[in-house]
Amino acid sequence: MTARPANPHQARLLRLLRDGGPNSRAELGDQVDLSRSKLAVEIDRLLETGLVVADGLAASRGGRRSHNVRLTPQLRFLGVDIGATSIDVAVTNPELEILGHLNQPMDVREGPVAVFDQVLAMVAKLRDSGVAEGFDGAGIGVPGPVRFPEGVPVAPPIMPGWDGFPVREALSQELGCPVMVDNDVNLIAMGEMQAGVARSVRDFFCVKIGTGIGCGIVAGGEVHRGTTGSAGDIGHIQVEPEGRPCPCGNRGCLEAYFGGSALARDAENAAREGLSAELAARLESAGRLTAEDVAAAASAGDGTSLDLIRDGGARVGQVIAGLVSFFNPGLVVIGGGVTGLGHTLLASIRTQVYRQSLPLATGNLPIVLGELGPAAGVTGAARLISDHLFSPA
Repeated sequence: MTARPANPHQARLLRLLRDGGPNSRAELGDQVDLSRSKLAVEIDRLLETGLVVADGLAASRGGRRSHNVRLTPQLRFLGVDIGATSIDVAVTNPELEILGHLNQPMDVREGPVAVFDQVLAMVAKLRDSGVAEGFDGAGIGVPGPVRFPEGVPVAPPIMPGWDGFPVREALSQELGCPVMVDNDVNLIAMGEMQAGVARSVRDFFCVKIGTGIGCGIVAGGEVHRGTTGSAGDIGHIQVEPEGRPCPCGNRGCLEAYFGGSALARDAENAAREGLSAELAARLESAGRLTAEDVAAAASAGDGTSLDLIRDGGARVGQVIAGLVSFFNPGLVVIGGGVTGLGHTLLASIRTQVYRQSLPLATGNLPIVLGELGPAAGVTGAARLISDHLFSPA
């Protein structure tokens, strides 16, 4: 993809076609503030660039039938979601529908060189499958703070060796296409806004509970990243003064009490202390416990596991309640790997938020699990790069 929209009107038309699929000139005209003649000029210019193509005649609206247009079907976007313990890579069409999706376990602590070797191997596998010969752009998510304009991680607590690594530049050279980089939870929020539970919501939070905890903030339909890109780093809000040490170097952070790592640690402690026969048996069998083990034990009725989940949910709800009182969102989405803990976790979060926040903020506030699961991050990554490419150069 070499062409870019020449002005905001063309950018708006491209995004409408991305989000709504093929559409008629007449229906596009209903959604943009352009005269019929000006709309025709802008669409004809987009047709000349090859970004859109004609797509047959539209249904009659009572007069002469309008022509449909659509994004050129050959466009391909790559979405890469690098988590703390796994990598998701997907290829989408121009409407951001996933054509191919791969997942592989990977420890982000192995460093950027090893991680990107794995990413490129997965990309090659997708290419070999025939879903894409090349890519018009790529979006990348990483589990830490990102200086957004440069696409560079900044002092990420769980990513040793990544501080200052030129992710955007390195992958752009390898892939041969434009690349954008963002925090992974922002991309989950964008994915849920594109194709998930937040499709019709303009102001919402998306809280990712994985190995750590982060929050994507969407205001007016746009991700709010803050001045330096660190907005939403709620895992390091203090919930207990002088509490447990956190990997970030402070004490009492939310992540020190909940998240995949903290939950696994507390479950192992409970097993060793004889508080749960179920967890003890799992620990003896595997030598370690994970959040998935806690979820399975809770599903089997293990009281200690249920208590761990409820206590963690209450901690998360404590922080979300403060955010709700401050921001007054229309929706709170809970996503990430630990959502396998399901409705026990969700009920605990809801109880705390509804108890602590004022009724005016929570009277009509849904708090729900995300719809897309692992597809959220890669869908959001594809939207990130398409937003960039569908903006005036």
